[in-house]
Amino acid sequence: MTWGALFRHEILSRDPLLLAIIPKYLRASMTNLVKMGFPSKTDSPSCEYSRFDFDSDEDFNAFFNSSRAQQGEVMRLACRLDPKTSFQMAGEWLKYQLSTFLDAGSVNSCSAVGTGEGSLCSVFSPSFVQWEAMTLFLESVITQMFRTLNREEIPVNDGIELLQMVLNFDTKDPLILSCVLTNVSALFPFVTYRPEFLPQVLSKLFSSVTFETVEESKAPRTRAVRNVRRHACSSIIKMCRDYPQLVLPNFDMLYNHVKQLLSNELLLTQMEKCALMEALVLISNQFKNYERQKVFLEELMAPVASIWLSQDMHRVLSDVDAFIAYVGTDQKSCDPGLEDPCGLNRARMSFCVYSILGVVKRTCWPTDLEEAKAGGFVVGYTSSGNPIFRNPCTEQILKLLDNLLALIRTHNTLYAPEMLAKMAEPFTKALDMLDAEKSAILGLPQPLLELNDSPVFKTVLERMQRFFSTLYENCFHILGKAGPSMQQDFYTVEDLATQLLSSAFVNLNNIPDYRLRPMLRVFVKPLVLFCPPEHYEALVSPILGPLFTYLHMRLSQKWQVINQRSLLCGEDEAADENPESQEMLEEQLVRMLTREVMDLITVCCVSKKGADHSSAPPADGDDEEMMATEVTPSAMAELTDLGKCLMKHEDVCTALLITAFNSLAWKDTLSCQRTTSQLCWPLLKQVLSGTLLADAVTWLFTSVLKGLQMHGQHDGCMASLVHLAFQIYEALRPRYLEIRAVMEQIPEIQKDSLDQFDCKLLNPSLQKVADKRRKDQFKRLIAGCIGKPLGEQFRKEVHIKNLPSLFKKTKPMLETEVLDNDGGGLATIFEP
Repeated sequence: MTWGALFRHEILSRDPLLLAIIPKYLRASMTNLVKMGFPSKTDSPSCEYSRFDFDSDEDFNAFFNSSRAQQGEVMRLACRLDPKTSFQMAGEWLKYQLSTFLDAGSVNSCSAVGTGEGSLCSVFSPSFVQWEAMTLFLESVITQMFRTLNREEIPVNDGIELLQMVLNFDTKDPLILSCVLTNVSALFPFVTYRPEFLPQVLSKLFSSVTFETVEESKAPRTRAVRNVRRHACSSIIKMCRDYPQLVLPNFDMLYNHVKQLLSNELLLTQMEKCALMEALVLISNQFKNYERQKVFLEELMAPVASIWLSQDMHRVLSDVDAFIAYVGTDQKSCDPGLEDPCGLNRARMSFCVYSILGVVKRTCWPTDLEEAKAGGFVVGYTSSGNPIFRNPCTEQILKLLDNLLALIRTHNTLYAPEMLAKMAEPFTKALDMLDAEKSAILGLPQPLLELNDSPVFKTVLERMQRFFSTLYENCFHILGKAGPSMQQDFYTVEDLATQLLSSAFVNLNNIPDYRLRPMLRVFVKPLVLFCPPEHYEALVSPILGPLFTYLHMRLSQKWQVINQRSLLCGEDEAADENPESQEMLEEQLVRMLTREVMDLITVCCVSKKGADHSSAPPADGDDEEMMATEVTPSAMAELTDLGKCLMKHEDVCTALLITAFNSLAWKDTLSCQRTTSQLCWPLLKQVLSGTLLADAVTWLFTSVLKGLQMHGQHDGCMASLVHLAFQIYEALRPRYLEIRAVMEQIPEIQKDSLDQFDCKLLNPSLQKVADKRRKDQFKRLIAGCIGKPLGEQFRKEVHIKNLPSLFKKTKPMLETEVLDNDGGGLATIFEP
């Protein structure tokens, strides 16, 4: 990364010699961006080397993507130093690709078979790898150019010329068209200078929304075709999100076009329909008029309301048997090529849920307070002086809420064994995980060609699994977005806590881990975090108290099963375990659920400087945190107002403490370290002022020592646990003699050293030792319970003192002896 260091350097980056070399560097980068050299191919000299370095195309692909990302960062730095030259080079490359005949290569997409359209490109095709590299280069260049150059320096005419060429380019190849759409999005900032080109851009995107490789095709769409259509929808949403003022004058044209597409029930998928509706909602936010936007949303949601609020739909959503019959899981599997009799029913249900989610997610009031006041969005002020807003979608969403909760209740009930028994083969597995989800959890790569060439759904079972999975998560996304979107209008719904408890939290015992985890993340966490303090007692406490108690019981049972399985299986057997086995999948799901639960408790209860609880938690596979050896002082972490409210209730307080301290001994080091450093001490500190039972104190301290026994082999985890144990002992030893009894049971503890430590602790006048030194003394005291790495557990210490030297050196002769032996004295030394 030497080039990156040069391009970043404040002084060297301005050197004329370095600036002169940038075009050469970019030309070399353009070549390196082309994804060639797969070990299974012979299209590049590097293929031979790849066969030595990589076991499969998937391995090479993962490495190449990582390498290209690093190179792209350096390339963007170079573009920032010379944006005009970079843009000129990107434009030349784009023009060349637009004028070059498509070469699909020898490995063709199976989607082209029998279409009469000739061969379509695969991810290995010569044309596609060039288009992909060029697209990446163009995106990077334009982004840096608009960030670096002043408005008057932007080469608008050249940019518009390139945009027109891209808009006029026509192809039926889905992979190439996807690259074309990316180029349209990259060049779209030029339209802000020439708004008259917006209708042409919209026309290009809308034609791609309905893209098919063959007109009126009845065959199942491939993933490549689906990706193009979704890409076009996403581009429209991005355009309306980032440039709403630019699109607003064309709102009527956009609205009419969308209504025309929605009128044909089979033309678009449900996700595509709702994506276009989301784009309209984003533009409607620019009305900045509450009444006008409310009327628009009523009109937009009228088809949804007519389906969702009908008597037939209410019956289906409220009755499990009717629901099973409606979606078709009680029918024998039919041939995938035949018409699915219940497909339209599932499509209508998905359309309603997608639409509700899109509206509640995208509708908002003006960010400027004066504009919000003028538009009628402000209805009052809180006691602290903060404005209270109203959302134009509130009335439409709340009238659909009852049936949404009924659907969630019914969906949860489906997991009961007696309900699963009512489903016909193969739909008894309709609620199972998709294979793609399993592969993602286990970290298994997807075949490269399969992603684009295969149909979206290979079997009717896979289609049904996707339906249930998406429906379940979208329902909870709606509830999670309702709080921050509608605020007081949602939190003041009558008996909201009771309604949620009787729907979202029904039949949790049968809900699998892979469904419970997203429910906690996308629903419970935002529901709690955005709840106004005045509703903590009526809404949050009645929900979180039973929930935390249940989650602790569930996780404890699952970790107990995992520990027993580890004891029953020998080390050799565990080492040879198949990575795709059901046991490994279940264990990984338990680990991920544990992290989700502990993260939920932490963001609810603990406020930490610099922490952003609204952001997603770190990736589940990121275990680098356990390697950190510095302990962040948890004294900086304080309980939030919600945390203090929850700790007032004895049952909730007990559930929080037991869950936090019990989790220290579960076999998940990352979760243990986060909980130790962020959660345990703030929770315990809240109850120190009260009266704790001696048994409770003993259990709390013992839990930390058990955590040391389990995770002491990891330096970062050991440091956090030792720090926590030290805090607990210092705070509770003066009041509870029982905690010393626990210390005395630690193997190899030195009683004299413990007496000295206690003497200094119990006599404040003697406490003159530095905190770090006292902590080191305490660590030596509890060293007997700190777990060791497997390689050191059975090491036998052997000390052999005063070993004789293997090679004995002869004593050198003194110089005086040399002189005496020669007999010549000093004068002989200087003789020739």
